[in-house]
Amino acid sequence: MHSVVVLALPGTLAFDLSTPIEVFGRVRLPGGRPGYKVRVCAAEPVVAAGPVRLAVDHGLEALAQADTIVVPGCADPTAEVPAVVVDSLRAAAATGTRIASICVGAFTLAAAGLLDGARATTHWAAADLFRDTYPAVQLDPDVLYVDTGQVVTSAGATAGIDMCLHLVARDYGAAVAADASRLAVAPLYRDGGQAQFIVRHTVDPAATGLTALFEWIEENAHRDLTLADIARRAAMSVRTLNRRFHEEAGQTPMQWVNGVRIRHAQQLLETTDRGVDSIAHQVGFTSPANFRVQFRRISGVAPGAYRNAFRRRREAG
Repeated sequence: MHSVVVLALPGTLAFDLSTPIEVFGRVRLPGGRPGYKVRVCAAEPVVAAGPVRLAVDHGLEALAQADTIVVPGCADPTAEVPAVVVDSLRAAAATGTRIASICVGAFTLAAAGLLDGARATTHWAAADLFRDTYPAVQLDPDVLYVDTGQVVTSAGATAGIDMCLHLVARDYGAAVAADASRLAVAPLYRDGGQAQFIVRHTVDPAATGLTALFEWIEENAHRDLTLADIARRAAMSVRTLNRRFHEEAGQTPMQWVNGVRIRHAQQLLETTDRGVDSIAHQVGFTSPANFRVQFRRISGVAPGAYRNAFRRRREAG
């Protein structure tokens, strides 16, 4: 089984740390077997992660046993990386271990000398600081992730999810990666070359009071739904419904419906040969032209380009 070890440094960003744990931990191969064994290691048994403290079961010796090492970002990317961590990362790289960073975790890889002369990316907001600190690295701040083979770097926040899914596709093929993306509630599986500024509109339904309504929309998004239909189902006024969605989902009810429809369309583009216009109608869009506009707005690419990307991954896998 492929071993993934996530390195927790002092001040690690909890979101970045959880991303590889959740994505790789949810991968299931045909027959239900797990695709990865995921562990977290640190130089100390307890690590600060913002407002929480993490108790870590494995020391840095776990890095030597990893097939893939993932380095999350830290709150202070300029903080000195402990020499023992630098030595451990360099030793792992020397044996051919795949090493990936999320967000400003690229600073840690650069501090270890693993990015010298190579192309890499990081969060766009840290790009100037990164260039000033590590001028030997060929920084590309306008992409979601950069895969140079052994070393992979990603941009901030949700780009780490895209990078992890990309690695799953490398290891097990596009079908397994697509399944993992759905299990991780991360439907927008994007190519690394897409821009960093695309916003992923997702929310954890369990963390809101709209769970039942979200589930109903999931099952009925293909219908010609109106705002009044959704309000009636929720037993709320339209005004209250709009307020609740804005508070709990950060978008309007119809924006949420469109997001569900686009996710369903992505699944059909990945798994069928149906025409784009046919898929548009099947998922609930009355206008194929509007479907194309909404698909590009949400996923960052045209429907045809999305399908071609999955075909290339499937053929490569």
